[in-house]
Amino acid sequence: MSTSVRESDPFEALDASEFAFTRRVWVDAAPDRVYGLVSNVSAIGRWSPTASDVAFDPGAGPETGAWFSGTNHRDGKQWTTRSQIVTAVPGTAFAFVVGGAADGIVHWSWTFHPAGRGTVVEQSWRLLRLDPVLGTDRADLDRLRDFMTDSVDLTLLSLAQWIAEEHRP
Repeated sequence: MSTSVRESDPFEALDASEFAFTRRVWVDAAPDRVYGLVSNVSAIGRWSPTASDVAFDPGAGPETGAWFSGTNHRDGKQWTTRSQIVTAVPGTAFAFVVGGAADGIVHWSWTFHPAGRGTVVEQSWRLLRLDPVLGTDRADLDRLRDFMTDSVDLTLLSLAQWIAEEHRP
């Protein structure tokens, strides 16, 4: 009797698309301005509790196909990732894939929607494929998604606060 991959390896039976979320916040700035802040990846450390030392490769900038590196922190561990921009539409959308467009592991996206005198900023996180570096079972991946959800909530609140304080006289 043969066993299928799903029976022998519960990790392989998981569906990466189940591990995704979107969060949003209103900020007191126009979509073009917010896009400019977010697409300047070197600034993400101002708002993110888990990312720092982010920089474009030499000569690169916020355009589709460009690469950047950044340091991430979680549970007392630190590591560097390489990411590639997959969407760069000023004032509208910015997205990148950790690991690159061809074989990436996580898709991050930001969209910017005019709302009154400001912008509704949406930040999304989506697992593209399973990889043991992220966890080896559903519980690991649920914890990762929950951790990233908390991180995004803090990032968006920090971004909104930073913009609000910047606009004070």
